[in-house]
Amino acid sequence: MTECCHSGKRSASRINMLKVMYVYIMANNRPTLYTGVTNNLLKRVYEHKNEVISGFTKRYHLHKLVYYEVIDGQIQAIVREKQIKDMNREDKLEMIRKFNLEFRDLYNQILDKPE
Repeated sequence: MTECCHSGKRSASRINMLKVMYVYIMANNRPTLYTGVTNNLLKRVYEHKNEVISGFTKRYHLHKLVYYEVIDGQIQAIVREKQIKDMNREDKLEMIRKFNLEFRDLYNQILDKPE
């Protein structure tokens, strides 16, 4: 009998690396900005909007999803999140404007509901 050369742990890790991830920005009307990464954008934005988890977005009432990117792989998503976090505020605002000129809340868009 031949045994597989890969352990289940390694295979699971490889599968996770290929997972679809999202880098996103939440904002309020000021706009104060928060950049995050998740594998479930709908759930995570819902948690921010409903202040389910204590932290920065709850403290500053960041309820609007104003920007997101779909990225293949956890490492790539974390790298992209860090790139965005390292940007200065004006560059972030310009990036958001190119994606979402009016800073509309994109939550209904990702829910696939008309506004």
